[in-house]
Amino acid sequence: MKRHAPLSRRGFSLMELLAVVTILGIIAAIVVPRVTTSSDVAKQKVDAHNRATLNSAIERYYINTGSWPSANLAELNVVSYFPDGLPTVPGTGAAYTMNTTSNRVN
Repeated sequence: MKRHAPLSRRGFSLMELLAVVTILGIIAAIVVPRVTTSSDVAKQKVDAHNRATLNSAIERYYINTGSWPSANLAELNVVSYFPDGLPTVPGTGAAYTMNTTSNRVN
């Protein structure tokens, strides 16, 4: 009598799939909030850096020309303080404006 070879296993059992899905769900629950928080913190840091850079350029403009730039800061781009263009607010893409009473970007 001829013996049959044992059937080879093809695929995963339901328990194995449930275990993998559960582990992936736990990892996603831990990672996703950290990524979104990291993105918000990065945008805040870029915003602070942009403001500091613009305020420095405003002061250099005043030293070079003896007058303050307009509130929309277009003169800073013309004078080539920013050859790649003026930075924009991260996330919204809005343009920075200068407070004309303090001569600073708020």
